[in-house]
Amino acid sequence: MIYLDSFTFPDDEMEFDFILSIQRKCYNTFYPFKILSRKELSILNFEPITILYGGNGSGKTTALNIISEKLKLKRDSRFNQSSFFPDYIKLCDYSLLREIPSNSRTITSDDVFDYMLNIRMMNEGIDVKREELFDDYLDAKYSSFKFNSMDDYEQLKKVNQARSKTQSKYIRTNLMENIREHSNGENAFLYFQEKIQENGLYLLDEPENSLSPERQMELINFIQDSVRFFGCQFIISTHSPFLLSMKYAKIYDLDETPVKVKPWTELKNIKMYHEFFEAHRNEF
Repeated sequence: MIYLDSFTFPDDEMEFDFILSIQRKCYNTFYPFKILSRKELSILNFEPITILYGGNGSGKTTALNIISEKLKLKRDSRFNQSSFFPDYIKLCDYSLLREIPSNSRTITSDDVFDYMLNIRMMNEGIDVKREELFDDYLDAKYSSFKFNSMDDYEQLKKVNQARSKTQSKYIRTNLMENIREHSNGENAFLYFQEKIQENGLYLLDEPENSLSPERQMELINFIQDSVRFFGCQFIISTHSPFLLSMKYAKIYDLDETPVKVKPWTELKNIKMYHEFFEAHRNEF
């Protein structure tokens, strides 16, 4: 499924005219101006799966954030914007084949890390509460409590509950189970499953972060199934060899100037991986 057909960035001449129109000379940077134009990247044409590949500083995350802001996609974590980000967005344009569904969103590695951190904090709070309930159970079970008035009603219920239940059953009744049933990688993968729904456009910024190779392979299958069976489109920034190997993905190499579309086997990092493993073939 294709919702976003193409996206156009301002070219070098448009950027020059804008910067020339700024009268004040106190700015050290005009970010995101001069980032993508120096790569001679003026337009992206999309497939059901499109990948923006490149090393640190190549502009792949910048491009993803620009697209996300122009399309006003939902996202959980905000990102740092310069004073000129809104001006740059105004100079961008895009074309659609279909209306973008309302559940479409951008998912970043920060979103996933925040999700895992929240689970950890919840578990820590649950652990503290569990220790408090251990003490409450013992106090209630072996106390010499006497009911004198309705002011004692809540304490009476607690005492009766403690005396009629085992310690473990008392704790389970009064405390939610820990969410910590999964590893960080499993929780990260669950986050993608929760956020990616049917019929949506999804921008994923380095989704491989926090995922083991095994989980990355599961994410690949999930993405490909979401495209094939559930009407989704993906634009992904990554340098993961696993994600780059996805069948039928269109890959833009942002390490090249001008930016070029390449098969994954011709990317510089992939060639380096290949040469490394070939050199160690006899050790396997």
